[in-house]
Amino acid sequence: MKKISVVFCLLGLVLGMSIMQAQTGQDYKLHIIIIGAHPDDPDEMGGSAYKWVQLGHDVLMVSLTNGDAGHQSMKADELAKTRREEARRAGEVIGIRYITLDNHDGQLMPTYENRLQVIKLIREQKADLVIYPRPYDYHPDHRYTGVLVNDAAYMVTVPTILPEVPFLEKNPVFLYMSDGFTHPEPFKADVCVDIDDAIEKKMDMYHQHTCQVYEWLPFNHGILEQVPATETERRAWLGKQWKPYWDATPFRAKLIEIYGPERGNKIKYCEAFQDSEYGTRLTKENLHYYFPFLPAQKQ
Repeated sequence: MKKISVVFCLLGLVLGMSIMQAQTGQDYKLHIIIIGAHPDDPDEMGGSAYKWVQLGHDVLMVSLTNGDAGHQSMKADELAKTRREEARRAGEVIGIRYITLDNHDGQLMPTYENRLQVIKLIREQKADLVIYPRPYDYHPDHRYTGVLVNDAAYMVTVPTILPEVPFLEKNPVFLYMSDGFTHPEPFKADVCVDIDDAIEKKMDMYHQHTCQVYEWLPFNHGILEQVPATETERRAWLGKQWKPYWDATPFRAKLIEIYGPERGNKIKYCEAFQDSEYGTRLTKENLHYYFPFLPAQKQ
């Protein structure tokens, strides 16, 4: 009996150590896929992506289209090639893979063929977390990216769908990126990440997307004449123009809930996520497992 008790004590000790290691992110590796409609869309979650990578987790960013329509003068073939290279360089900034599919910009549709593309991507990444836009947006490619991922969510676990690619035995957590749209329903933050220490890395990612952030979007918004000429001036201008998009103020209550009042009240920039309810649910119990850089939850 004494030997059995010792064995159980040892097993309990090992199990306890395993749980502690899992909680501190020391003995597991998350596989994360961030899916956007266009090259530069996945960068919206670049701060959190950088934090995952810093802890040794695997992050893949994917653009479902090649972005070949978003420019005022560049021809489609040249633009697609340029945007693919810019996305690759953006990934290099934080040490991740960043791939661009060959679907045409402005023509993405929620077809069965495209759904299979998304299923394949999620399965090949062996994803634990899938991050993507909500299907409510001004741009049809953004909307249909959300629809395609939602439609793929359950199917990634079905062996008879796309049988040549091994199915996932556990459904990933599917999280929406934040947005400002209110119809048919506003975004609701289930988790917010302090990115004050990663905001410059995020801006460095966007800085790689030259044809978008310094050419097409300023042209489209009527401010092309405001874009500086030199790299240094452009990068400074970019920070002033874009950092406010990740202002933490709208998410202050959730930040205080997660980080406590002292830190939560000081955070300037954050990235927010909403549980889509389409896969494994994000809960208080598993939050720190999927977001190991957040403060440990008090028991």
